[in-house]
Amino acid sequence: MAEALATITRITGLGMIAIRADLDRAGDAIAEASGLAIPAMTRIVTDGSRSLGWMSPDELLLVLPVAERADALTTLTDALAGEHALVVDVSDARAVFDVTGPHAGDVIAKLMPVDLDALPPDGLRRSRAAQTAAALWRIPGGFRLIGFRSTADYLRLILENAAIPGSQLAPR
Repeated sequence: MAEALATITRITGLGMIAIRADLDRAGDAIAEASGLAIPAMTRIVTDGSRSLGWMSPDELLLVLPVAERADALTTLTDALAGEHALVVDVSDARAVFDVTGPHAGDVIAKLMPVDLDALPPDGLRRSRAAQTAAALWRIPGGFRLIGFRSTADYLRLILENAAIPGSQLAPR
């Protein structure tokens, strides 16, 4: 039997904190509290265990080990005291999948209207995977995709279907 185009892995053990604030005013406080630089528009920064992604002009997503979530939530909330800001734990509302392997890009290209050739190594895109909202960025060997937990089964199914052996895209 032929091998799948990519390995689809549901990732657990991650905490996710949505941060809404005026990034021009509160960026330094967020950077200090998160331990990561504020990413440029449509970018993500990482230190290996934590990532901070640009989601919109006033929204960032901090992805970190679940064991660090409570402390990070408190630190960010304290850092943004006095600012018009929202810091909320969205860990339980998200599903995370890694798509890795030599044809991981083919799997993503079948489902998302994202120009993967133009996606820089630190690029983050919000789009859709088939019919559901998703965000995506590069990881070693492939891509990480985050969607809503309510669509996790659907995301897993469409990713696995897009990885069916022998279904890679024709060379461009």
